[in-house]
Amino acid sequence: MASNGDLYLSGIEPKVKVLPMVYFGILDHFSRRSIRDARVIGTLLGTEVDGVTEITNYFPVPHVESVDQVAVDMEYHRTMFELHRQVNSKEVIVGWYATGNEISEYSVLIHDFYSRQCDLPVHLCLDTEVSDGRVAINAYIGAPMGVPDQTVGKLFTPIEVSTLYFEPERVGLQALVKTLEAGVNSSEIETDMERIAASVESLDEILALSVKYVDKVLNKEIPGDEKIGRYLMDTISRVPQLDASEFEKMFNNSLQDLLMVTYLASLVKANVSLQETTKQM
Repeated sequence: MASNGDLYLSGIEPKVKVLPMVYFGILDHFSRRSIRDARVIGTLLGTEVDGVTEITNYFPVPHVESVDQVAVDMEYHRTMFELHRQVNSKEVIVGWYATGNEISEYSVLIHDFYSRQCDLPVHLCLDTEVSDGRVAINAYIGAPMGVPDQTVGKLFTPIEVSTLYFEPERVGLQALVKTLEAGVNSSEIETDMERIAASVESLDEILALSVKYVDKVLNKEIPGDEKIGRYLMDTISRVPQLDASEFEKMFNNSLQDLLMVTYLASLVKANVSLQETTKQM
């Protein structure tokens, strides 16, 4: 695994991608904290390839902070990591998390501990105060600072952080967004047909905006942007050249396959339900 200096010298900027499950778990850890604890910390697990760290799991680590000292339960950390490796050996230690938006002198000490666990630990911060109406998420790496052959300090350098999600997570996040927009506490998951309809409507809106932009450029109402033009040209060139009748035939065949799978799934569900009811009689 490359060090901080090696990454920057090679032109690779470290980046972090985090699963939504990790965010929810950290917030749950914070909500269950002791009253005397101002913040909570824990270990981040995942993988790192070419400067991109994917955080896919976590576990809390007990710690105590006071005015003049900080204590981390290292034995608990080691035990939890060994247990986790028995379940998923591919995930390794990639850093640590903490709630709050401040980096104190204790953060440097904790980061030094995780620097002995991995070469490039990531420090993930979640602002649980929600000062601006949202949970601020920041990620840092510790870059050495100081004069060579002298006392070396640690400078926390911010790096890019984004959300990593797979299809199940994406569906769940869309359902959560609907509850925020509607102001309710629950929301139904979209069916396959509803998702297809929503995708077609979204595509139609994007195409309408693109056509409107092109018309304005051709009519010299607004100046053209070369980057947008190249992007539109690249997008159009990727569209397969099909006749309308051929495309409609392909779409109908795919739709029939989807309806058949949905029908068979409902039959299996009904059969299982019938068998369970028969056993209870």
